[in-house]
Amino acid sequence: MKLEPIVALEIGTSRVRVFVGEPREDEGLIITAVGDCASSGMRKGEVVDFNSLHPCVEAALRQAEEASNVSIHDVYLALSGSQIEAMPNHAEIQVDGEITAEHTARVRELAKAVTLPADREILHSIIGQYTLDGLRGVTPEGMAGRTLEVNVLIVYGVHSRMFNLVRVIQELKLSLAGTLFSGLCAAQAVLTPEQKMQGTLLIDLGGGTTDYVVYAQAQIADAGVLAVGGDHVTNDIARAFQVTTADAEALKIKYADAMVSGADRTRWEPLPAAAGGPPRQFKRMDMQSIVHLRMEETFGLIRERLKARTQLSFLSGGVVLTGGGAHLKNVTTLAEKVFGLPCTIGVPRNVSGLTTNLALPEYATGIGAVLQGHRNALNAAQQAGGVWKKIGRWFGVG
Repeated sequence: MKLEPIVALEIGTSRVRVFVGEPREDEGLIITAVGDCASSGMRKGEVVDFNSLHPCVEAALRQAEEASNVSIHDVYLALSGSQIEAMPNHAEIQVDGEITAEHTARVRELAKAVTLPADREILHSIIGQYTLDGLRGVTPEGMAGRTLEVNVLIVYGVHSRMFNLVRVIQELKLSLAGTLFSGLCAAQAVLTPEQKMQGTLLIDLGGGTTDYVVYAQAQIADAGVLAVGGDHVTNDIARAFQVTTADAEALKIKYADAMVSGADRTRWEPLPAAAGGPPRQFKRMDMQSIVHLRMEETFGLIRERLKARTQLSFLSGGVVLTGGGAHLKNVTTLAEKVFGLPCTIGVPRNVSGLTTNLALPEYATGIGAVLQGHRNALNAAQQAGGVWKKIGRWFGVG
């Protein structure tokens, strides 16, 4: 059975990107096009001006259509934003004898039956570890026991805020193939099975938000979003040096460093001068201090969240940074200092197709969304009696 192209739409605070993936006969996938446009009308991962955002999304879609020679009708939407949260839940049932599929289904449904405020909507219900009579990490079906337990992570957001992004798709006469949390997409594109098993913290450093996902024993143990990103660093620079946001972004790209170096104490660099004003300069060390403080705060907030949920002790795989902010100089050094763990940069793995480089951290979310959409299509084909072999869901989403 030939599968249709998979299209993922990532609407970020800084960029709007569209990724097109073509399924292969061997069940693989190649990325055939990337549409990319500067974003407008977004703040901290959420829509603040629909009319400004609409043409950005339309432009990225048209780029992708022209580059791939594919007419786009259905898209997977990768969602982020400060309104997205994650909540762990747990359920247990009593069983007398052999554990069956009916038992595991019943305990899963109990764990997913959470009460949320009326304005919240569940994005993912992520199945974690099963425990049977106190023995954790089991595959319970076929085993004998009395008490069956399961952990679930519920990822949810504010319905109206998520719908504002969906509305953009509807206005463009497209169908929504599915909604996915951006952090999970990035993790699936970047992390190896070994990293997931060891226990790894993935941090996706975006323009308006910072997503994080924690894996422990190959299961998603925690996730969340901070309403802070690279744009906040830019704004800090703009205020400190009294320059425009555009000039501050250019200065950040050229000079920003997450670590402060005493060697740069006396190094001066030029600042854009106001019309008719005198030349101005700044010390590199001052720039480093601004960037360091903001990034240290961001990592510190994540660390405190994980510390409160006792997640830090499970991270023998260390920290992996991805997203556009991963290009910041010495950002891994700072992360290692804050978390006390080894840190690396993560890029999409095992991706082919375009002649341009796809192994870039800023492509992690979009490529991850395409990969997840592809696996959803393979699952649907298998369940419909196709020739595809059964493939388990990446996220354990019920």
